[in-house]
Amino acid sequence: MRPSIYIILCLLSASSSEATLVSRTANRIHHAAVRRSARLARDIRSILSNVLIDQPIIGPDSGNRVYCVANPSGTVHKSTSSTPTPTSGGNGVIVSSITSGSSSSRRPSPTSTSGGGPVSTFTSDWKLAETREGASFFDGWDFWSSSDPTHGIVDYLTLQDAQSNGLIGMNSDGNVLMKVETTGKIPGNRKSVRIHSKNIFNGGLLILDSVHMPAGCGTWPAFWSNGPNWPAGGEIDIIEGVNDYTNNQATLHTNPGCGLASTDPRALSISGTLVGGMDCAVGSTSNQGCGVRANSNTTYGAGFNRIGGGVYAMQWDSSGISVFFFPRGSIPADIVAEAPQPSTWGLAMARWPAINCDPFKFFYDNIAILDTTLCGDWAAGVWSSSGIPGQEQSCAARTGFATCEDFVRNSGHAFQEAYWEIKSYKRYQKN
Repeated sequence: MRPSIYIILCLLSASSSEATLVSRTANRIHHAAVRRSARLARDIRSILSNVLIDQPIIGPDSGNRVYCVANPSGTVHKSTSSTPTPTSGGNGVIVSSITSGSSSSRRPSPTSTSGGGPVSTFTSDWKLAETREGASFFDGWDFWSSSDPTHGIVDYLTLQDAQSNGLIGMNSDGNVLMKVETTGKIPGNRKSVRIHSKNIFNGGLLILDSVHMPAGCGTWPAFWSNGPNWPAGGEIDIIEGVNDYTNNQATLHTNPGCGLASTDPRALSISGTLVGGMDCAVGSTSNQGCGVRANSNTTYGAGFNRIGGGVYAMQWDSSGISVFFFPRGSIPADIVAEAPQPSTWGLAMARWPAINCDPFKFFYDNIAILDTTLCGDWAAGVWSSSGIPGQEQSCAARTGFATCEDFVRNSGHAFQEAYWEIKSYKRYQKN
């Protein structure tokens, strides 16, 4: 046996307290042997290969990775030119008045390590840029406390006021809650919450995992992204509906020039159905834009809540803009593993291909928005309407109130179900 090899074997048999010295000495001997003889180097590598121990690879924590950009002024929803300033949510705020531990269902993972988050067995073009969940959820949002641009009868509260009124918190499952005031009778507006993400994005993949959303006559909840100088920066409605609707509607609102190439769902490769026309411009559609309604009655409102909610994903890249929905129990494993692969998800609920709407000309500098308003232009406007999935009977007939506003001001108990329960919000960017 060569002396150098004998030395290595002796060193490798040393006690664990000498591990660092062993490693350094072995490296020096190894490099010396390489210089002396290629054959000797092969012998050493052969010996070392039988005793080296694999070490776990520990990556950076993916939770709460944030790239902060100031919130744009003048970011508003639908038809308004006002430019109110949101109230900052601050950092490190504990939002829960209901203490809770971690939930086993809070972040499921097909593969995990004892000390970190999910370990992906998937490869993805999308990199996790931001995670919001649990007690730190509201750190990434500004609280809008100005009047409602959609003319709802709500008073949006600051972070501090929302906390003191019990409208935000966290439940025993570690999920975030955003509520509406349920006082029996009020003379004016009901208190509610509207939040804007601090981060601006151009393109991306937004994924919202929600267990429950507001439902019932008078409600108008929404989750969407919006650009500056509306509609110049565009608006992408991901989750939206009113009253007792059970089928979600995803919609684009833009400047003139953006539209759909067809009304045929097969040509658009979507599972939903167009509502309205192919033109997305607000000026020529009386602010309606171009919408696609889901064909499933478990995608919105009471139907969504009945199945424990699910995941909504909005993909915005050079191919266009798409909205996907996955009910609880059918969420793709690549989403759970934080390595999303949209090309494997099948038909989108709604899709607007780039060929007829340049996604980076009509949409830019967007922020995410989450809120619940009451009545307003849409919910009050269809108060006496019927024949919509979930609202086969009008809210006027169902409640006995002639107007949405009278019902909201006199029926606080009816808004016990008007709350968001959110597991997580995640934003991905292309690598």
